[in-house]
Amino acid sequence: MFLLVRELRYGRCLNCWQNSKETTKNFANQRKIRNFAKNCVMTKEEHIKFWTDTAEKDWNAVENLVASKNYLHALFFAHLVLEKLTKAHWVKTHQDNVPPRVHNVIWLLEQSNVDLGEETMDFLDGFNTFQLSGRYPDYQNKIYKMCTKEFTETQLEKVKEIKQCLTEML
Repeated sequence: MFLLVRELRYGRCLNCWQNSKETTKNFANQRKIRNFAKNCVMTKEEHIKFWTDTAEKDWNAVENLVASKNYLHALFFAHLVLEKLTKAHWVKTHQDNVPPRVHNVIWLLEQSNVDLGEETMDFLDGFNTFQLSGRYPDYQNKIYKMCTKEFTETQLEKVKEIKQCLTEML
């Protein structure tokens, strides 16, 4: 995960980086690594595709977590889906291709000039709660009881609508 974040931060193609025999066999030769990385700079479209592709993979995880009755983590991953899609919008609307390391979906949408309407923004304000739930165990314990099957299904129906809307807007 650290490598992924590091490579995204510098705009390098992770697949090129990982598939290079030079980088995996000989980290002592930093010059070769830097030259290799310069040739793997991702375009804006590739950055956007990265965020949308990983959001889709995370949506599959949401479905699997719901099927295994792991509702709290399903909601955490659902928030990740929305966060990644909003980061794709951020990349689309900013000169820089690397979005800020922020988890607040509302802030990212505002910075991207994406208007989803007041009702949706109110929902997202409450849904931002779940970005904390997967990160801090003490916080997990506080909201675990509210994450019933019915509650989770209701939340995910709305998330699915927002996900579709954000994807179509890209």
